[in-house]
Amino acid sequence: MTTTPISPVDLFTSALHMHPDGGVQAAERRMTSDDLGAWQIATFHVETDADVHADHWEMHPEAEEAVCCLTGGIRLYFRPAAPDGDEDMVQLQAGTAVIVPRGRWHRLELHAPSNLMSITHRHGTRLEKRTGTR
Repeated sequence: MTTTPISPVDLFTSALHMHPDGGVQAAERRMTSDDLGAWQIATFHVETDADVHADHWEMHPEAEEAVCCLTGGIRLYFRPAAPDGDEDMVQLQAGTAVIVPRGRWHRLELHAPSNLMSITHRHGTRLEKRTGTR
């Protein structure tokens, strides 16, 4: 019987990929994925808005995303549904999370340096540069 070595995984440098067959492996964190079945759990220490690509919208077409604020505080913005609509905003403090609906464009801004965790299926993830106020 082959066993997997048991050792700690640094969640600030690696991600956990969870596969449909029940397998979990430490892997490189990626913004997008070619793996059709794996979900990614990634943890980030962020100091500035540049660390959370605040100037870009992000969208996950194949799954919802749990954005978790472990320490610090963030603002999560949702792109307006109508062309002249307003952005919706949710504030997260330490110990809170929000579920981003599948296919919903969103972006983050920091309220303070933070530790964040993202859980989603990254296949097909798209980034789009934010232009003007939209």
